[in-house]
Amino acid sequence: MRRFLRNRLAVAGIVIIIIMVSIAVFAPLLAQHDPRQSDLINVMQKPSGENWLGTDSSGRDNFSRLVYGSQVSLLIGFFAMLFTLAIGVVLGSLSGFYGGKVDSFIMRAADLMLIFPFLLLVLTVMAILDRVTIGIFITIIALTTWPNITRILRGTFLSLREKEYIIGARSIGCSDLRIIVKHFLPNAVGPIIVNATIMMATLIIIESGLSFIGFGIPQPTPTWGNMVTEARSLRVLTQHPEAWVPPGLAILLTVLAINFIGDGLRDAFDTKSKM
Repeated sequence: MRRFLRNRLAVAGIVIIIIMVSIAVFAPLLAQHDPRQSDLINVMQKPSGENWLGTDSSGRDNFSRLVYGSQVSLLIGFFAMLFTLAIGVVLGSLSGFYGGKVDSFIMRAADLMLIFPFLLLVLTVMAILDRVTIGIFITIIALTTWPNITRILRGTFLSLREKEYIIGARSIGCSDLRIIVKHFLPNAVGPIIVNATIMMATLIIIESGLSFIGFGIPQPTPTWGNMVTEARSLRVLTQHPEAWVPPGLAILLTVLAINFIGDGLRDAFDTKSKM
């Protein structure tokens, strides 16, 4: 903890994430309007006392959508990261611990996933589905992004397999599950946590990018990515920056904050670091 707190950018990242999470939690108290309610009479209004950030092309309040969008964007990033991490930890543990045919099968499956361009694979699945809910979106992202964390954890486990304490645990008859849970995973917690933070930042960007091109969470659900889609109109891009700049800044700050935290954790877990 002391090593982490010496990293000022990491501490700043923690502060930013706390603010973002607080906005998401207290969204009903901060927002004045229903973020899904259209008002075709007041389309693309400039900021005013009634609509602090104006309205979008459907007359929805931009500030309310920004606030409620933090809930969906952070929710997708966090739970997609957890789901991906769960798949990666299980498969990476099995691959690195057992090796042989188990390792070969899991790695070939990972290679098969990596052969296909990620964006093309996701877009194909999205196009097949009639309607994409938040749960389906998280599942699709997790099922297509697990190979990287699996490979990282496999490499960590392979480096630990021949350690003296692992050989000693095997010699006294410890079960495979006990060795993995009690000895492997605690020694791999550093890479897991660091990669989890980086993965969450990446997944938030993925959600925003897919929403921007129309393959993310469908309207009128408020997400930062859905709000940035307003910038596809040249008129909005040039004359209504209040419609797309705030969600763009929210994405930027959140991703930077998470990356700062990941860098701080990496240095904190690295005992050879000169921080």
